[in-house]
Amino acid sequence: MENIKFGNYLTDLRKENGLTQRYVAYELQVTDKAVSKWENGKSKPNIDELKKLADLYDVSINDLIDNIEDTKDVKISKIVLTGGPCAGKTTALSWIDKYFRDRGYTVLFVPETATELIPNGVAPWVCKSNYDFQNAVATLQKTKEKVFEEVAKGMDSEKILIVCDRGLLDGKAYMTNHEFKNLLKNMATNEVKERDSYDAVFHLVTAAKGKEDFYTLDNNNARTETKEQARVLDDKIISAWTGHPHFRIIDNSTEFEEKLERLLKEIASFLGEPEPFEIERKYVIYYPNIKELENMPNCTKVEIAQTYLKSIDDVERRVRARGIDGDYMYYLTEKREISDLTRVEVEKRLTQDEYLKLLMDADNKLRTIHKTRYCLSEANQYFEIDIYPEWDRQAIMEVELSSEDTKVEIPPFIKVAREVTYNEKYRNHNMAKEMPKQLIKKKN
Repeated sequence: MENIKFGNYLTDLRKENGLTQRYVAYELQVTDKAVSKWENGKSKPNIDELKKLADLYDVSINDLIDNIEDTKDVKISKIVLTGGPCAGKTTALSWIDKYFRDRGYTVLFVPETATELIPNGVAPWVCKSNYDFQNAVATLQKTKEKVFEEVAKGMDSEKILIVCDRGLLDGKAYMTNHEFKNLLKNMATNEVKERDSYDAVFHLVTAAKGKEDFYTLDNNNARTETKEQARVLDDKIISAWTGHPHFRIIDNSTEFEEKLERLLKEIASFLGEPEPFEIERKYVIYYPNIKELENMPNCTKVEIAQTYLKSIDDVERRVRARGIDGDYMYYLTEKREISDLTRVEVEKRLTQDEYLKLLMDADNKLRTIHKTRYCLSEANQYFEIDIYPEWDRQAIMEVELSSEDTKVEIPPFIKVAREVTYNEKYRNHNMAKEMPKQLIKKKN
């Protein structure tokens, strides 16, 4: 957890004494980066460093210790609520606000940027080009999110939920791939970094898919799409976010109120209210057609390196590098089993330095698992197909579910050999010990 308040306290002390971070680092014989991390709340000085800080700032060691102990850890989660036109986002935002405030959260909402701009005269049809409009949306989106994140760090709250009404990747649905790549290049960023900067993404399916009688343009003056256009756009938005490590699609298989209840359940589970459950089924499948997958707009390729750490109190710990073409994000995951289907899973994003440091605690009895993952959005379910270099006849497919009795709709182009949800040897932790032998005979 980040100790933001204590970091702010150290910053104030340094500034009151007219000192720079470099000078403090020199006096304490630490790096500038160490002092910066203390003041950003990302780490804390040890007892010897606290003593030196007390002398340098002319305060008592007890004052510093008391400020650490009195400071509550702040948990800040940033999620995206997205969806097709007329999907129920506006009502969903009000439900999210009440539901999580009642559970002790401070809830902050980053308004939908395009809907702010269009009624105020900045629209695609008045800009020089659609690209110029999308660039304006992305630039303002990034600025707003940064403001909300900085404000959240200074708040007196243990649990803060930042809800972005659409995120930066939504813009991809309104541009060509070439335009989107240019946009990211001009912003000096990349798709992996921007997509995975959000902790989770929740997509509400447009009413034009399955609830056509409820589709309307009346409740949003920035909406112009016909039902067919809404369906196409819904698919494009799903494709834009496919590849995110925690992406959930909330369809129209129930009445609207139950749809929103399912959304709240998914968000609560992700946040760990009461605990962060993960429910999934796992299958051995026949080796898929890789070219077919890579040509599908609703499928995204990700490279993963997964290393297991030494367990603590029977909690399975692993670090993961996840990305593509040299652009990676890093994660620490801790898991505890509840049942064959259900696990409590807590995940934390890491910096590259934190990731490399944790690798020093790797369990040397287990090998690092390398795999290519194809994230596939199909029939409002989210599949992850893992290709291992050791296998050329079979692969593993997982699908995360909202409940243990949710029916899995296997994509028609995927051929299942058998379900292995309950087979211990196909758990990643056991596969790090020894890869199971291929069960499928190679085609002649």
